[in-house]
Amino acid sequence: MICVPQSVYAQVDFNKLPDDDLGNYEDEFQEHFFEALKQKGIENYDRAVDELHKCLNLNTKLPIIYFELGKNYNKLKNFGAAEDHLKKAIEMQPDNVWFLDELYDVYFQQDDIKNALKTIKQLVKYHPDYKEDLAALYVREEKYKQALDILDELDAEFGLSESRDAMRNDIYSITGNVGDRIENLEQRIANNPSNEDNHLKLIYRYSQSGDRKNAYKAAKSLLKVKPESKFVHLALYKFYLQDGKVEDAIGSVKTVLTSPEINADAKAKVLKDFVAFVGKNPEYESDLVEITSLIDQNKDAQTHSDLGHYYLKAGDKLKALANFKEALKQNPNDFKLIKDVLLLQIDIEDYKAVIKDGESALELYPAQPILYLAIGVANNKLGHSKTAIDYLEMGLDYLIDNPSMEADFYSELSIAYKALNNISKSNAFAKKAKALKL
Repeated sequence: MICVPQSVYAQVDFNKLPDDDLGNYEDEFQEHFFEALKQKGIENYDRAVDELHKCLNLNTKLPIIYFELGKNYNKLKNFGAAEDHLKKAIEMQPDNVWFLDELYDVYFQQDDIKNALKTIKQLVKYHPDYKEDLAALYVREEKYKQALDILDELDAEFGLSESRDAMRNDIYSITGNVGDRIENLEQRIANNPSNEDNHLKLIYRYSQSGDRKNAYKAAKSLLKVKPESKFVHLALYKFYLQDGKVEDAIGSVKTVLTSPEINADAKAKVLKDFVAFVGKNPEYESDLVEITSLIDQNKDAQTHSDLGHYYLKAGDKLKALANFKEALKQNPNDFKLIKDVLLLQIDIEDYKAVIKDGESALELYPAQPILYLAIGVANNKLGHSKTAIDYLEMGLDYLIDNPSMEADFYSELSIAYKALNNISKSNAFAKKAKALKL
């Protein structure tokens, strides 16, 4: 609970008599000082401040007291007092990193970037680690060139890091300087051609800027340097498809979908693109079947959903339904999938499944009128007219501003009442449906 650097403790010699005329207050001083540390440890900062002022009454020459006061005032958000006491401590020990760091935190909390910059520049002299904070402050001050210069220095001295790369990319995004971003990546590749990550970033940046030619060139360059690369095919399959090199594209798609290194989201996107391609070029459906068989055990809900829509568009309702059901197993609360399954089950005349699945769905979504309509349709088809009427009338209570669906409800009610030989009600609902469809 009590954390004070050992270097700070070393500055206080409790066995040495004070040099002033107060006499030997060693025991009393220690009592107040350690009580202050205890109170700070339990976050009782006001009490800690009181104890530290008692220490000051006994000895004004120890910078540690001013430092501790500054820290406690900082915790109390009394930034003025914190600054005053920390400055006093720094005046007594100008090269103490702990003192400077706490003062920097005081300024940072107040968003006083000018003084924070001034303080961190002092810290950098003692600890290069603070350079990254200095770069971040330059970004806050919109001094992007200075920030990039520091990041370059750090990269050259310590190698690349994710945090610095993130800051660098933020700067490039803010300034919109695509050229600098690409130039930096090209320099990194020149320095280390075997680094796959830099090649991939360059491909992405060229693609993002609409420079397809250089993106394609960068992808081929990576493949040449690292023929075993799997990630390069995340870009290559698109270029191959655009260039009509379908066999090469199929090879890239297979590589992506069978690579354990590539995450499921990326695979799903690639498969979705290939499904869309096959939708326009049905002669490659056998390749799609082969490709999907490669990942039968690993298809996620989105992949099944995409395949379902593909087969639906292709007119294969059974395969579409099978894929929608698989997707629904993984995402049982996905209302769109529930609706797709029910409508397809109606299309293939599996009315018992519509009733069973529709009633289960109502437990999740009791206010969705489409569920009542689907169950009503299924009951009508099975000759359960009274049950159909019950569901259809309940569903109408939840229907708001949807004339097309309202017409469907009335049409089904007309069918149900006709089956019950209630011709007057049947005709009345038929007229309502017709009026809405005009």
